[in-house]
Amino acid sequence: MLGGVWLIYCSFGVTVASIAPLVPAITQDLGLSFSAMGTVLGAWPFVYIGASLPCGMLLDRIGPAKALFLAALVMAASGALRGLADGHLGLVLAVAVFGLGGPMISIGAPKLITLLFEGRERGTAMGIYITGPGLGGVAALSLTNSVMMPALGGDWRLVVTAYAGFTILAGLVWLLISLHPAARALEAQIAAEPRGRLLETFARLATIPTVRIVLVMSIGIFFFNHGLNNWLPEILRSKGLETAEAGFWAAIPTGVSVLAALLIPRWATPEHRLRVLALLIVGAGVTTVLLHLQPGVPLATGLVLQGLARGAMMTVSLLLLVEVPGVGPKRAGTAGGLFFTAAEIGGVSGPVVIGLVHDATGGFSAALAMLSIVCVLLLGLLLVLKRYLKADALR
Repeated sequence: MLGGVWLIYCSFGVTVASIAPLVPAITQDLGLSFSAMGTVLGAWPFVYIGASLPCGMLLDRIGPAKALFLAALVMAASGALRGLADGHLGLVLAVAVFGLGGPMISIGAPKLITLLFEGRERGTAMGIYITGPGLGGVAALSLTNSVMMPALGGDWRLVVTAYAGFTILAGLVWLLISLHPAARALEAQIAAEPRGRLLETFARLATIPTVRIVLVMSIGIFFFNHGLNNWLPEILRSKGLETAEAGFWAAIPTGVSVLAALLIPRWATPEHRLRVLALLIVGAGVTTVLLHLQPGVPLATGLVLQGLARGAMMTVSLLLLVEVPGVGPKRAGTAGGLFFTAAEIGGVSGPVVIGLVHDATGGFSAALAMLSIVCVLLLGLLLVLKRYLKADALR
């Protein structure tokens, strides 16, 4: 089941990352500015915010197995519709459809992991399935312009349609896994759990001070991750790299994020978790400074640091949230939904704001400075969270 979740998340990563390396082809074909392209990149997180609560309710009703298969179908539909888009609005709507399927993965996967694993193994399992979108992103960033575009005659529409086919395949594999007796037994266990009203549970969790701080931090983390992930190929192209070469450079942090997702959550035990998260945020901040430089060893170092932050900041934050007093495994799914509902506010605004700042200033320097400030604010929030957690421990 962990392997099946990983494959679904891999198709998630392919679909999300496939737009970034195609920005030059899409903007030229559809006549879009970078500001308009920013609204395309931020379309699915915007829908995600409103869809998280209904998706959580649907997941409770039909169970994670069916929900993840449905999510794969929705993501594939989004990919296919992108290939049919004939203008800005059509492309925005096609990408927005993805936001209807994403929450079912983000909420359902942590729910399954908390039921299947305990203790240190839970962190390892979360790290393993989080490598799915990382590896999917590596494939999309590195192969789109070097392999897929030449193989498909330079037609970006055929490329996104091919990625939609991969997502359908991942969904079918997951469907076969979910038919296994062990998977059916887990579904029965989930169905037998007493269910409170989801809205009430959301409201109850949101009243916990430590939960609120983690949620605010999630907005900053996703602002940084989504903004930089989506615009990184263009940031690198602005330094004189060719499109395919920029794709390979942009794949460096995605590849590093896979190793980070595997290793760092396992090291982030409760007694070291805040320290680990602080180091990741510092690394993210250093990245925003090094990205001002021309291609070379310092820039490559910045990309490695970005990969470490990208691969683990979200996972460590989720572990923090799940283990907050008053949350725990029983409310992990609902807490995950609340986390991503808040986080995707940053997921929407990151790509859009960077696109706007680029068009207003004629480059990415101001946008990178803005991301540096976000990292400083995250460190401040982490200090506040530390005080609250100490107070909770003394009660």
